[in-house]
Formats: sequence, structure tokens, C-alpha cells
Amino acid sequence: MERIPILKMNEFLLVSIQVDMHDRLAMTLQDDLTDRIVRDRARGVLIDISSLEIVDSFIGRMIGNIAAMSRVLDAETVVVGMRPAVAITLVELGLALPGVRTSLNVDKGMELLRSSLARGGNGHRDAGR
Repeated sequence: MERIPILKMNEFLLVSIQVDMHDRLAMTLQDDLTDRIVRDRARGVLIDISSLEIVDSFIGRMIGNIAAMSRVLDAETVVVGMRPAVAITLVELGLALPGVRTSLNVDKGMELLRSSLARGGNGHRDAGR
């Protein structure tokens, strides 16, 4: 079965989507990513969508769901590399993607995650973690 690689970089997970997303692949990514957040005790997730030319409403909702699940598992999520056409499509579809932070590229996204971590993250950190 096709899977999207999830790389561990210190306390963060990096997902770079390099293939066209279909519904089953998005569901697999969601499951794999939540498992890895718990297993690796990740404090942040960076999702690079710069290779995606099209994001439909299902994939948009999946990105929002991944961010929500990450928050529940005590990790921040940043989506980077969104093309202007994708942003326009998401707005036209009425997908607000609450809880999804965005940045222009991977470097800026990592800075955003690091600064969030330095400020104490999302306020739900467990001191024993």
C-alpha cells in the first residue's frame, strides 16, 4: 500500500507530500501521523504541500482533522508551501481550517514551530512529558 513518509527531526515530524493525494492515502496519512506523534512524543508537525496542485474539500478537511488530532495529542501543526491556487480553492470551498497554522516554506514553518515551543506550545503541555 502507498504511504507518505514521515520523518522525525528532533521533537518535530516532517511530512512532505510529493504525490497527488487521494482519499485512501489521506486517511492512511492521518492514521500513520497520529501513531507517530504518540510513539515519538512529537511536539510539532510540519506538513509540506508544495507539490500539491489541487486540494479538494475532502483533502482540505483531512488537513484540518490532522491539525485537530495533533492538538489533542499535544502537538502543533504547521502547513507550508501552499500554492496560491490551492489557497484560493480552499477559501472558495469555505474551508477555514481552524487550528491550521501556515507558513511560506519549510524553513519558516520550522521557525514557527520552534518559537511556539519556546513560548510553551499550545498551553496543554504536560510537565512530565
